[in-house]
Order: sequence, then structure tokens, then C-alpha cells
Amino acid sequence: MSLNSVNTNLGAMVALQSLNRTNEALNTTQKRVSTGYRVSDAKDDGAAFAVAQSVRADVAGLTAANEQLGGVKGVLDTALAGLRKVSDTMIKVRETLVRLADDTLNTDQRAQYEAQYEALRTQITNFVQDSTYNGRTLLSTTPPEGGDITTTRNEAGTTYTLTSVDGAGTMIVAAAPTDAAGAQAALAAGGDWGTINTVIANALNQYGSDARYVDAQIAYNRDKLDALDGGLGALIDADLAKESARLQALQIRQQLGTQSLSIANQAPQSLLSLFQG
Repeated sequence: MSLNSVNTNLGAMVALQSLNRTNEALNTTQKRVSTGYRVSDAKDDGAAFAVAQSVRADVAGLTAANEQLGGVKGVLDTALAGLRKVSDTMIKVRETLVRLADDTLNTDQRAQYEAQYEALRTQITNFVQDSTYNGRTLLSTTPPEGGDITTTRNEAGTTYTLTSVDGAGTMIVAAAPTDAAGAQAALAAGGDWGTINTVIANALNQYGSDARYVDAQIAYNRDKLDALDGGLGALIDADLAKESARLQALQIRQQLGTQSLSIANQAPQSLLSLFQG
């Protein structure tokens, strides 16, 4: 049975305990609503928070890897653009060599074609030298601009290497031939034009494959980032609709608990008034 006492107010104690529990739940819910997380620190759920931190580290690593791959993509695209211009110019070089291989040209005509050939040779040299991105190029083997490029491709730091080629040494045609025989030799099997054109074709094939690989790796990393973000959200994100409804319910409980405590605290005063009366 209930006890009316001026020393111990059991009703107020019960009301206060209930109000404290409501306030604790309200604080938890308010934290979830304000942060958007069900687990925002280790105090909420130590195990889940530790897993979340590990996933966040993976996300940071993948993001960094994709940034590095983006830089490598720039180097590759620049090299491919340069090689395409070199390849197009080599077509014109062959056309000019065919004209120079004609022994019926007079001196003036030959001089004109030789000048055209030298202009094309200069263009090729410029295309090779200008194929740089952010201070790096794959069309040179001489550091610091040239040389092989090793890049990270994932969050584990696994590397992928792009092999450079000596563009200045292997892609620049020889000086203009001075007679028809020299032009004919350049066009013959194993001659200067065919040898250099093969080097250019191999480089186009190599860097085209590398570019496809880098694009595929970037796309995969993005898909993996989406998957990691989804898993992280399922692990620690709060259900805001549910938490908002819970917040309203707890606020009402808090108001009612405060009123209950106030009523319970009035009981000893009523008892005291009874004795005084």
C-alpha cells in the first residue's frame, strides 16, 4: 500500500526516475536527428563505429587513388593526342618521300619537296616535345619529365606502371634525302619511314590499351565507392523519419513526466498543511 510520509516522497522518486530515463532517451534521439547518424561516435556503439572508421579509410584511399589515376589519364590522353598528330604527319611524310623518290624532278622541284619534308620533320619533333601534362610525358625516357610512370590504382596502394618510349630518338624521321635513291631507301622494307611508323603504331596500341585500363579502373573504383558508401550508411545512418517521430513522442513524455513530478512534490506539502490545520 502507498505510504504518505514527510521524509520519503516515493511518488516523486518514481516520477523523477521516469523523467530521467525519458531525458536520456530524448538526448539520444536529439543527437541522432542533429547528426544524422545512429552511430556518431564510439560511445553509441563501439564495434559499429570501429567498422565504420575502417570503411571510411577505404573510401578515403579509393578517392585518393582515383585522383591519382585522373592525373595519369591526363598524361595518357596527352600522349595519345601527340601520337595521333605524329601519325597523321607521317602520312604526309610518306607522300613527300614518294615525290622525292621520282628521279625526274628538277633541282628546284626537289628543293621544294625537301623543304616540305623538313617542315614535316620539325612538326613531328614539336609534337613529341609538347606532349606533356603537368610536367610529365610518356614520349621521353629522360627524367624528370620523361620515364616510366607508376601510379596507385586502389585503396591498398597496388601499383600500375606505364612504360615510356624514347620519342625523340625513335619517332623522328631522318633528314630529307638528297636524291631519289635516298628517298627510295627510306620507303623500302626496313627503311627509315617504315621503321619509325612501326614504333609510332606500337606506341598508339600500347597507350590506347593503357588508357582503356585506366578508364575501367576509375569506373570500377567509383562503383566500389558507391557500394562502400551504401554499406556505411546501412551501418551507422539514422532513420530520420523514425527518429523524428520518436522525438515528438519523447517530448510529450517529458512534459507529462515534468507534470507528474510537480504533482508528486505537492503531496508532502498537502500532508503538512493537514497537520498544521
